[in-house]
Amino acid sequence: MAETARHPEPRYGNRPTMKDVAARAGVGLKTVSRVVNSEPGVTPDTERRVQEAIEALGFRRNDSARVLRKGRTASIGLVLEDLADPFYGPLSRAVEEVARAHGALLINGSSAEDPEREQELVLALCARRVDGLIVIPAADDHRYLEPEIKAGVATVFVDRPAGQIQADMVLSDSFGGAREGVAHLIAHGHRRIGFIGDQPRIHTATERLRGYHAAMAEAGITVEDSWVSLGSTDPDRVRAAAEAMLTGPKPVTALFSGNNRVTVTVVRVLADRERPVALVGFDDIELADLLGITVISQDAATVGRTAAEHLFRRLDGSGHPPARVELPTRLIARGSGEIPPAA
Repeated sequence: MAETARHPEPRYGNRPTMKDVAARAGVGLKTVSRVVNSEPGVTPDTERRVQEAIEALGFRRNDSARVLRKGRTASIGLVLEDLADPFYGPLSRAVEEVARAHGALLINGSSAEDPEREQELVLALCARRVDGLIVIPAADDHRYLEPEIKAGVATVFVDRPAGQIQADMVLSDSFGGAREGVAHLIAHGHRRIGFIGDQPRIHTATERLRGYHAAMAEAGITVEDSWVSLGSTDPDRVRAAAEAMLTGPKPVTALFSGNNRVTVTVVRVLADRERPVALVGFDDIELADLLGITVISQDAATVGRTAAEHLFRRLDGSGHPPARVELPTRLIARGSGEIPPAA
């Protein structure tokens, strides 16, 4: 009769424990605990045996018990809109650098601009006992977070304000930046300027639209309905909006794009046109310097760093009232925003 093949036992979930280390090193459990937690009272020879056992077994300390004893996990959560968005790369890295300087681990995730997914992700992080949260909100009602904040979870909102609660926030000056960008186009002779932005429920989209209207009003220009389009940043939607503004008996001579994803699509649209059209985009984009794209730049790294530093001040016991920090933007003229209207 053939011998039955012997299958290896599954390894998942069978991590070595301190008890395994103690048995291999021939010491007590308390001795292993002292070595693992860098506590005094262990002779050099015994510490060496324990460390050799740890290395041989591949033991890793389980911090769950430490969490229960100390009530803190030395971790923070970062909830972004979209991990693939270039704006969030430097922001996330800056948050991570500050967290690392404070000995904390960063855990991040994406809400995909879905309010329900945001709440699910935030509460999942809270259930894992993160010490603090940095949230780029998709929702406009954050009362679900009130019990967590009262329980001591420090929370800072970034890029957009919290909805229906008082909380710390770090924003860029979306209104002022858009106003400056549109005024720049006006200063270069444009009167028919189109605005293509994100969805109107998003705070930054409405603030940038408000800045557009302010600049146009200050120049005495009446905005026609066909010059404004808000909606998703889907390339097909943006392309259709841009092409509609650029055709007809009175096409726009310049465009202001409300964020980096809109700008990328608009650049592609303009590349197919014979007559030059001026463009200023909100947010910098990759290769904008080589392509000569004039932008309103917000410093994503500074936004992330400011939010993280504010969060750790809260974790260190700062008791000041919720603060609103608004960081300035900067116009970078590279050529596209300086094109005059076609004759």
